[in-house]
Amino acid sequence: MRLADKVALITGAGAGQGREASVLFAAEGAKVAVADINRAAADETTAQVRAAGGEAIAVECDVARPDANERMVAAVVARWGRLHIFYANAGIVDRQPDGGDIGLEKIALETWHRILTVNLTGAFLGCRYAIPEIVKSGGGSVILTGSVGSLVAHRAGNHAYVTSKTALLGLARNLAVEYAQKNVRVNCLCPGQIRTAMMADFYDDPVRRQRFEELTPMGRFGEAREIANAALFLASDESSFMTGTALVVDGGWTAV
Repeated sequence: MRLADKVALITGAGAGQGREASVLFAAEGAKVAVADINRAAADETTAQVRAAGGEAIAVECDVARPDANERMVAAVVARWGRLHIFYANAGIVDRQPDGGDIGLEKIALETWHRILTVNLTGAFLGCRYAIPEIVKSGGGSVILTGSVGSLVAHRAGNHAYVTSKTALLGLARNLAVEYAQKNVRVNCLCPGQIRTAMMADFYDDPVRRQRFEELTPMGRFGEAREIANAALFLASDESSFMTGTALVVDGGWTAV
């Protein structure tokens, strides 16, 4: 097992990529703290982990709040006494109700602040409380969830989302340098278009789905399990000489 005797904390784990990673990490031997703003969703993921024979706890957390992040990490340490892996996966996207992109002149300032607060500040706050515990535990891995938007511009709007994800890559690099001598690796996982609830309004619409598939050289959406597999690599000792970089899993999106 690649994560035997490790303790992992995953935010945004109530669905999608976070849920897949929770189940996979547990299958690989980790004890998993399932954190999500939606407690019912976190409970459901936790139940799936336990049903598969894994060990997990559910933690309700709004990553935009400093006190919530502090309590989240404290709950993990109170349960298991240590922390080795922090996967900052929680995130939101700026879209209109019909699923369309929001351009520069249409995005509300409140939306801009909310996207950056959840996606960027939320990851920063999680790291602020999680990394010291990882250091105390002898080191480990931090995974920040970026995007292809961390590396290339979006083709239409989504300015707040792309800005937040670009900044996350910068945060990963800086933290990697700061904590390299303390045996903590920090990397940015950058998915392409993945078939999750967040992308349902695109995947379920044949016209929109075709547009995204045509922009992806592999001609399809990725699956949440494929991102979880990449996260497992970053969480495990298999990536022991890898820090401060972006791991891109995008079906060739950024290669074009």
